Amino acid sequence: MTVEELEKKAAAKADLIKVRRIIKSQAEELAKNTGYRKQVLVCGGTGCTSSHSLEVIAELEKCFEELGIDDVLIVKTGCFGLCALGPIMIVYPDGAFYSQMTPEHARTVAKQHLVKGGSIVKELLYADTVQSDGSVLPFGELPFYKHQMRIALRNCGVIAAEDIDEAIAAGDYMALKKVLFDMTPNEVIDEIKASGLRGRGGAGFPTGFKWQFSKQAPGDEKYICCNADEGDPGAFMDRSVLEGDPHTVLEAMTIAGYTVGAHEGYIYVRAEYPIAVERLNIAIAQAREAGLLGKNILGSGFDFDIQLRLGAGAFVCGEETALMTSIEGKRGEPHPRPPYSAQCGLFGKPTVLNNVETWANIAPIILNGAKWFASIGEPNSTGTKVFAVGGKIHNVGLVEVPMGTTLRTIIYDIGGGIPGGKAFKAAQTGGPSGGCIPAENIDVKMDFDNLVAIGSMMGSGGLIVMDEDTCMVDIAKFYLEFTADESCGKCTPCRIGTKRLLEILTKITDGKGEEGDMERIKEIAEHMKSSSLCALGQSAPNPVLSTIAHFEDEYKAHIYDKHCPAGVCKAMLNYYIDANKCRGCTLCARNCPVGAISGAVKSPHEIDLTKCIKCGQCIAHCKFNAIEKR
Repeated sequence: MTVEELEKKAAAKADLIKVRRIIKSQAEELAKNTGYRKQVLVCGGTGCTSSHSLEVIAELEKCFEELGIDDVLIVKTGCFGLCALGPIMIVYPDGAFYSQMTPEHARTVAKQHLVKGGSIVKELLYADTVQSDGSVLPFGELPFYKHQMRIALRNCGVIAAEDIDEAIAAGDYMALKKVLFDMTPNEVIDEIKASGLRGRGGAGFPTGFKWQFSKQAPGDEKYICCNADEGDPGAFMDRSVLEGDPHTVLEAMTIAGYTVGAHEGYIYVRAEYPIAVERLNIAIAQAREAGLLGKNILGSGFDFDIQLRLGAGAFVCGEETALMTSIEGKRGEPHPRPPYSAQCGLFGKPTVLNNVETWANIAPIILNGAKWFASIGEPNSTGTKVFAVGGKIHNVGLVEVPMGTTLRTIIYDIGGGIPGGKAFKAAQTGGPSGGCIPAENIDVKMDFDNLVAIGSMMGSGGLIVMDEDTCMVDIAKFYLEFTADESCGKCTPCRIGTKRLLEILTKITDGKGEEGDMERIKEIAEHMKSSSLCALGQSAPNPVLSTIAHFEDEYKAHIYDKHCPAGVCKAMLNYYIDANKCRGCTLCARNCPVGAISGAVKSPHEIDLTKCIKCGQCIAHCKFNAIEKR
């Protein structure tokens, strides 16, 4: 492909993409130029696919054939962000946001909305888009989207992720064209450095300097790597970028190859991400066919190609030295640093390694300029950050906000608050390597430095919200179970330290805590942080230390009072029936798996604590709130 052909491809579908970026009036006028009355975008990301979005697409296609609809385009996209509402279907130019779709719902929308002269089916819309006066709010005006700024996710939920022509029309590969023909490698590095972009994988190292170190390293053979081994519990930021806009990663890696003098790249992606793997394979094949990967890219004389390597699900392979060792076909274990990968990385050669989200920011910086990117966010944390928001929050999903956005804004303005009117207790950031943010810090600005200052960290972007019913000791134990299981075992401080910490936490949650347990935890943690080989062991104690720091009283209640204030740790709980509330309906007794509940019909029941296994089935089935645990 030549530069002229690339620009022609971009122009061919540009109006299609523009319609999806503009809501209502302007889009309606622009839609006339596309050849389609409407465009129906259905999420094809992992979340919605698991909720049968592909069946929704199949039903739409079937209905269109039956109804003779040939001027409505069906597009399978990546993630829209509001994952709890899947399958999601958005109709342009209307901006109509249909949620929790089924094939039957799709048929209804086709017959009532998508036919000529049809109208929006309000009863199937996401409820928050329907106003009190009956008018429909375009989805882009929802609080969930209004408070966001999408850079890394700019094309996710906008383009057909398996169509390179749509990717090009949305702007992919334009930055590559600019770099190859209008910029020198040093100018590219200067632009990335001036943008202030820091690595989004967790460490936050300045990306431009990493590229510079690799470029300056001696040697004719160098490599570019993408870390797509996203392993934090509840994290799906990188997966969503790969599923929704894989070409942006290929483009950015090619730009880096040109900049540092590399001709080969590797994407290390988790095998548990089958949709991401499939779309990467499709994207690589399309880019090669179009001349955007391989020999003489765009006629520039520059050669660069990319290969996939599938990870087997080892959390430690998210660490750069372990990742590269795994790519080389060896056991995925970390190695001491220095030397750092920029000087001696993959196959012993200088290597640039960035994670998916970092790569997704490269093209926008090249196209819009470093000053533009640096003007977003905070002085030392520029740009935006993608968070996978989960836990006790209404709008579970994927959000991208300017660095420095407060945690309160993410939880309440974007996330819709805590279900059931419960109080916010804490948020865990950084996954197993991070720490908790207590309620008193809810107005903290979410950036690299501020989170470290309060004992947490940005990490790759997992954000787990916890309410008043969460036991912080149990949360710490959960993360220790994960890291103890994922430790590669190469170094003693991590291999033994995680086990010992987990043993102490298990003892505490089993009601067997002793005087001095917290002191022992802190002592082991300090040894792990100072002497573990890699970041897994060095950061594994963080969830425990941060919960002790902010919720010491909760630990003391477990250890000294043998009481779990949140009522979570089963070993410390007993279930009781309030005789004043019990109506003798017998539902609890009928659903008790061990026959621990007795009582006559229409008379108060009792629980035999010697038989009770504390499964909670009685509470789940009681309609009168007559059972409590304490």
